[in-house]
Amino acid sequence: MDINEINALSNKIIGLAIEVHRHLGPGLLEGAYQQCLAYELSSNGIGFVLEQPIPLKYKNINIDCAFRADIIVADCIILELKAADKILSIHKAQLITYLKITGIRLGLIINFNVKTLKEGIKRIIM
Repeated sequence: MDINEINALSNKIIGLAIEVHRHLGPGLLEGAYQQCLAYELSSNGIGFVLEQPIPLKYKNINIDCAFRADIIVADCIILELKAADKILSIHKAQLITYLKITGIRLGLIINFNVKTLKEGIKRIIM
C-alpha cells in the first residue's frame, strides 16, 4: 500500500472513530470503544486484527507476546485506543515503540475521553 492509500485509510479510520464517539460520547472503558470501532471497520470492509500479539527479540531470546496492539488495520496502521483525561507523553512513547518493533510506519492514538474526538487524536509517522 502506498503512502496516499495509507493516508486515505487513516482518514477513513478517523471518520469511523468520530462516528463511534458521536454515538457513545466520553466516559466508557477502552474495550467498549474498541469493540464499536471494530464493528465500524468490519461494516466498511476494512481488514483489521484486534489485540494482535507482537513478539520482541531481546538479545538471544524471543518473547512471543511482548505487547498487544489494540487494533492493527490492514497491516499498515496501529491504533492505540485510550479513554484517559488526556494523551500523555508515555502514550506517544508506547506507540512509537510499537511502530519500531513492528516496522509499521503509521500509528494513531485515539483518546475517546474528550468532548470532541478531534481533540483526542494524535498521528505518529515513523
